[in-house]
Amino acid sequence: MYQQKPDWLKIKFVSNQSRNDVENLLADLHLHTVCEEANCPNLMECFCSKTATFMILGKVCTRNCTFCTVTKGTPVMPDSEEPANVARAIGRLGLRHAVITSVTRDDLADGGSAHFASVIEEIRKMDNTVIVEVLTPDFQGDLDALRTVVAARPDILNHNIETVPALYPEVRPMAVYERSLKFLRDAKLIDPSIYTKSGIMLGLGEKKEEVIASLRDLRANGCDFLTIGQYLSPSKKHHPVVEFITPDVFEEYRVIALELGFKHVASGPLVRSSYHAAEALKLTREETER
Repeated sequence: MYQQKPDWLKIKFVSNQSRNDVENLLADLHLHTVCEEANCPNLMECFCSKTATFMILGKVCTRNCTFCTVTKGTPVMPDSEEPANVARAIGRLGLRHAVITSVTRDDLADGGSAHFASVIEEIRKMDNTVIVEVLTPDFQGDLDALRTVVAARPDILNHNIETVPALYPEVRPMAVYERSLKFLRDAKLIDPSIYTKSGIMLGLGEKKEEVIASLRDLRANGCDFLTIGQYLSPSKKHHPVVEFITPDVFEEYRVIALELGFKHVASGPLVRSSYHAAEALKLTREETER
């Protein structure tokens, strides 16, 4: 059943030259963004601020998550020019904090991990002071693939659990909750200095106690940063919105998560994995220096 969006989720259309510049740059370098492919509600704000979250390894995903609007099917081979083009785009946009994500590529032997590493390396060659955050798939639990990405030394490794375990069969049927937790735990074991991050959506039908249990699971597996946002169904063919969570409840979860020990928590209806991503590391480093 269709539910009308509450006022706190209504977004005013914005367009300016900066947005046009970003769109033209992406087209010129044949790059994709999760902002566009996933219909992110913050696209206008981010593009108008001359920032974007790059989506590598094509725009076709091999998985069938029911919450996601990214195209499903058989992908093409990775573009060998993409790592250098991502670095060029970051340089031309003047980004100081770059976020790189991808579709899931279960068709590739390494899940695309070497391509992630190449992107990180190209960014470092372009400007080694840029903060690099990667939001990766689970690589089907392949530890060598994870080692490949961690060895490239991203500043932040993000992998989203997306929802509570009880909803995985209907929301993430090809994913495994425990595997995602292990992914975050293994990243810390490989390199204890790396910051790890994860995110969860609300409004899919989860219960409050399930959300809190998942937050505890993330902390138990060494997760440093957390994002909590409202699920918005892309179409009638996707998983429906069961509930619109109020801003007060998001704030309650933020306080609970901080009490559990997360270093930084972004929690709100329009929060997404990469929204204002630079704040987490900046505030954490400032707190450490005090």
